[in-house]
Amino acid sequence: MALRVGVIGGGQLARMMIAPAVELGLDLRVLAEEDGMSAGLAATAVGDYRDLEAVRAFVADVDVVTFDHEHVPQEVLRALVADGVVVHPGPDALQFAQDKLAMRARLAELGVPQPDWAPVRSIDELQAFLDEHGGAGVVKTPRGGYDGKGVRVVRAAGEAEDWMDALDDGDALLVEELVPFVRELAQQVARRPSGEIVAYPVVETVQRDGVCAEVIAPAPAAGERLTAVARGIGESIAEGLGVTGMLAVELFETDDERILVNELAMRPHNSGHWSQDGAVTGQFEQHLRAVADLPLGSTAARAPWSVMVNILGGPAEGTLGDRFAAAMAEHPQAKIHTYGKAPRPGRKVGHVNVADEDLDDAVYVARAVAAHFD
Repeated sequence: MALRVGVIGGGQLARMMIAPAVELGLDLRVLAEEDGMSAGLAATAVGDYRDLEAVRAFVADVDVVTFDHEHVPQEVLRALVADGVVVHPGPDALQFAQDKLAMRARLAELGVPQPDWAPVRSIDELQAFLDEHGGAGVVKTPRGGYDGKGVRVVRAAGEAEDWMDALDDGDALLVEELVPFVRELAQQVARRPSGEIVAYPVVETVQRDGVCAEVIAPAPAAGERLTAVARGIGESIAEGLGVTGMLAVELFETDDERILVNELAMRPHNSGHWSQDGAVTGQFEQHLRAVADLPLGSTAARAPWSVMVNILGGPAEGTLGDRFAAAMAEHPQAKIHTYGKAPRPGRKVGHVNVADEDLDDAVYVARAVAAHFD
């Protein structure tokens, strides 16, 4: 009987696991939050991932559980483990993707380079941090933020007063130094339970309004030192936190050539979408290999350059499907991936991958194809 992999969450990341699961002979099953979600093709149940009994019912007939997102509560995850369910990544690792304060503290213990940071529980504590760091900082809600949500650059403590007032007793906000970075990078690694680990090329990511817009693989002008440092950071975090599956480490490259950890994601990640068409083993296949404890695949690039451009928002009139023919006819070398989502301003509804010998050509084509879907 095929190994049954249960994915909690019905978004586009679960959707993009479907094809490689079929190719690997795995039986993929999805717990979707509601009907009609991106991964509906593989949805075998609909329910609330915060409801322990709903999740228990879903996992009753799967062999291993993994995730489309990191939002499943710790109490649910730990109850599953206590029930004997195989969960990858497990709650001991996922807690550091769920709570940014816990992440910062654990990375400090591991000696991983990161921005100066502090937990702050009052306006006075926040202002003291800002005064010590040039009058500016980045305030984050420790839990639940993504794609720029829950992140605010402040130059006076009062600019975060509403978040401070909303804190429960004993809780804190995270404040970090405003890093003088020259670009953002991402390092992905995959790790299986046996400890085997592989790393992808470090990539450059371009953010717009807090959302990843483009990815270039490998990162241009990434010399041996940068490549080695980024890979070492990714591998040390995967091993130090006991991550199973894909791990994405978002990084800052600073103007004085430091590499600092920004965020973590313990699942396939937007920064790795290029690998679907640009690497021997794409991140979605790799994640399934890892959580199923199968030998990991080669991460080698298929072409000197790969570029991913997100399709954000979608067309104001008509559907994404209406735009495929013209885009494909004009640029047959591009690979178009859509998520089955209705267009909405700012929403990630798909992406375009182009692999090429020439970086400028890859960027031009990927942007031109994405523009067909505006």
